[in-house]
Amino acid sequence: MKGLDLARLQAYLDSPPLTATMFAGGRSNLTYAVTDGTNRWVLRRPPLGHVLPTAHDMGREHKVLAALSAAGFPVPSPVLLCTDVDVIGAPFYLMEHVDGKIYREAADLEQIDLHALTLTLVDTLADLHSLDPVAIGLGDFGRPEGFNERQVRRWKKQLDASRSRELAGIEELHARLAVDIPAGGPGAVVHGDFRLDNVLVGSDLSVKSVLDWEMSTLGDPLSDLALMLVYAGRPLLFRDGEPVAPIDLPGHPSLDEMAARYAERSKRDVGDLHWYVGFAAFKLAVILEGVHYRYTKGQTVGTGFDTIGAMVPVLIEQGHRALEGH
Repeated sequence: MKGLDLARLQAYLDSPPLTATMFAGGRSNLTYAVTDGTNRWVLRRPPLGHVLPTAHDMGREHKVLAALSAAGFPVPSPVLLCTDVDVIGAPFYLMEHVDGKIYREAADLEQIDLHALTLTLVDTLADLHSLDPVAIGLGDFGRPEGFNERQVRRWKKQLDASRSRELAGIEELHARLAVDIPAGGPGAVVHGDFRLDNVLVGSDLSVKSVLDWEMSTLGDPLSDLALMLVYAGRPLLFRDGEPVAPIDLPGHPSLDEMAARYAERSKRDVGDLHWYVGFAAFKLAVILEGVHYRYTKGQTVGTGFDTIGAMVPVLIEQGHRALEGH
């Protein structure tokens, strides 16, 4: 299996024969369901051509999962961390297998109460941001002071490292974002990529587990909220093979309703999100451009990567509109 040497993993675990399947939909770190016939785990490893050392640091993901799991937040409990690259060719960790559904198809969302599920997702994000990082053992997980300024620099650096084509307006968007950067309030644990298809949902529409913590750190919680709002408007779901945005589905709450729900639950001021939404659009544009770059280099595994590149110019335009108050 590409990216996973099962024979070496079996020898390392001293386990019965293993079988594995790759989870579809991943755009960054690779994720596999692994079983020895009795036990079930999920394995995470960096992508084949990784370019973000922090985001692809398996130790960081393992640490945040351990802390959040102990605090009672819905995440899979980690099982083990392996930093020996000789085992499967990259560092990796195992975590418990959690039953639940990941919603990626519009048809599935049209069969449930999407309004209720979306607001539950908002509540889950607010609950994450309510955790005291020091109290749960994540006081050294990042530096909240100057977070937004560092993010602007970091994602420009990432753009420069993974760009293979001209992108009209992206340099200007970065320059606009670098002016009047919000200082941000008290820091919180931020997920960094919080969206509908990064959660496992139960049959009762509860959030069973939040996944994909590769970009988590301590920072400005409004950055998570803004990115969730941007994701809601992006066509990252599919209907009959065609991309569709969650907000265009029946029952999905408006962006204003989502922001108001977050404000009510978190008690945070969300009165001015324009800069945050502009930056979220820029960040997502850079992320997707990196995915597109790896796709053109043959470094991705799975399907659906051929449509990613076309989303980037739209996000650049959205970032400019947000800074102009739209």
